[in-house]
Amino acid sequence: MITLNTYLVISGIVFVLGLVTIINKKNAIGILMGVELILNSVNLNFVAFGRYVDFDIKGQIIAIFVIILAAAEAAVALAIVLNIYRNKQLIDVTKIDAMKN
Repeated sequence: MITLNTYLVISGIVFVLGLVTIINKKNAIGILMGVELILNSVNLNFVAFGRYVDFDIKGQIIAIFVIILAAAEAAVALAIVLNIYRNKQLIDVTKIDAMKN
């Protein structure tokens, strides 16, 4: 039987993988993938607590809001990355030190 602790352990593993991805990647797209992993671990926590703990608001509803936030974040971040690539012809975040022309 799957318990709340099982979901929390899996969510913690996904969260740590997201942090490791953010720390190790120099590519802007890789960093965005790490942020998405972290947001997915938060969604898993919301849904698990919504299932096992009796709240007035369900975890699935909160997870939908987080998914909407992640979609907006991805759209804005990809627009920024495309603009940087158009101006500088690179997406290595360690070489981009200013947003000047």
